[in-house]
Amino acid sequence: MIGQSWQRVKRFGVDPEQSTDSALLQTDELEHRRTSSALAEVMPILSGGLGSVADASLQIMVVTDPEGRVLWREGNAGVLRRADTICLEEGAAWSEDSTGTNAIGTALSAGAPVQVHSAEHFVRTLHDWTCAAAPVHDPRDGRLLGIIDVSGPDNTFHPATLALVDSVSRLAESELRTRHLTAIERLRAVAAPVLCRLGGRALVVDTNGWLAAVTGMPPVDRVPLPDSLGAGRVWLPSLGTCVAEPMPGGWLLRITDADTSECASRVVLDLSESRRPCATVLGAAGSWTQDLTPRHAELLYVLAVHRQGRSAAQLAVDLFGDPTRTVTVRAELSRLRRRLTGLLDHRPYRYREEVEIEVLLPDDPLNLLPHSTAPAVLGARAGVPSPSGA
Repeated sequence: MIGQSWQRVKRFGVDPEQSTDSALLQTDELEHRRTSSALAEVMPILSGGLGSVADASLQIMVVTDPEGRVLWREGNAGVLRRADTICLEEGAAWSEDSTGTNAIGTALSAGAPVQVHSAEHFVRTLHDWTCAAAPVHDPRDGRLLGIIDVSGPDNTFHPATLALVDSVSRLAESELRTRHLTAIERLRAVAAPVLCRLGGRALVVDTNGWLAAVTGMPPVDRVPLPDSLGAGRVWLPSLGTCVAEPMPGGWLLRITDADTSECASRVVLDLSESRRPCATVLGAAGSWTQDLTPRHAELLYVLAVHRQGRSAAQLAVDLFGDPTRTVTVRAELSRLRRRLTGLLDHRPYRYREEVEIEVLLPDDPLNLLPHSTAPAVLGARAGVPSPSGA
C-alpha cells in the first residue's frame, strides 16, 4: 500500500523536499463543513474512544472531511503545538496530492485503514512522525464521510494503534446506523396514519430513500432519489410517475397516473401566537406541524418576505445587523433544512418555487416575535409592509 501511494504522489508531482503547508479554510467555510458533516453527530464517541487515549500516549486525534481537510483535532497539548509546525491544524489539506504519502491522504485514496511510520512518509518533513488512519462511511448510502487519524512523534509508534483507530471508526459507523434506525422509526410513526387515509399505492421514505412505510404495493428496501427532489410530480426509475410530498425527515411518494394533477405543498407559517411559532406543511395526503425555535421562526419569516432568496451574508444582516455572522446563519439553516425536508433551497437560501407560503401574523404588529431583536423583525414591527401572501 505504501509503495502504491508513493507511485501516485510521484505522478501528482509532489516534491519530497517540499513543505506540508497548505492554505487553510476560511473560518466560515470550516464551520460550515463541520455543521454539515454527519461526523459532528459522533464526535463525542470519537473523543471518548480516541481523544483521551491520544492525549495519554502523547499523540493527537485528527478528523477530516472526504477531501482530507482537517475539521477537528484534539489531544496532547505539546503535540498539538508541534503539529502546528507541519500545518496539521484545522482547515489544512492532507490529501496525497497536497502532502504526499500520509495516513490521512493514503486512507482516502486506498479507502482502507493504513499506518504510515517515519520514512514511509513521502515528504521528508514528516519522517519524525507516525500516524494511523481509517475511513468512516455513512451507513445510509455508503458514501465516505471522512477520516479519523491518530498522529504523534515517531517514538510514540505502536502496532496496535491502527487496530484501535479502525475499531473506533466502526463504532462511529454503528452509532450512525443506530441513529438512522431511530429516525426511520420516528418517520414511520408519522407515516402510519397518513397512509391509512390514502387509497392506491404509496410509500414513505427517508431523505436517503430508505423505506419507512408502504401501502398498496410490495415493500422495497430503498428507493433511489434524485438530489434535487422537490414537492410535486417526479419520475423515478424504480417507481414511475409519483407525486412527492415532504414529511418530517422524509418523503411521501404517491404512485400515480401520468394525467393526475400535480400536488404542490403549502406551508403555513403561524406567527400569530407570540410564544409558540410553528410551521404547518399541508399536502393532499394530510398535514404535519413543527414547532419552531425563535431563531428558526425569524429565518422562515425573513425568507417569506424575500421569496427571491437571501445569501448567508444578507440573512446575517437581517438577523444580527452584521454581515460577518454567516457561520451562525449557515449552521441554523442546515438544522432547519433537515427539519423541513424538501421545502428550502440554498444558493441562495429560499423556499422552493413550487411551495406555496402563507404567513399568519398577530393582529398587533408589535406582537410579531416580541422577544426578537433581529433588525428585519424590528423593521416589520415599525411598519414595513407584510410579506406577500400574508
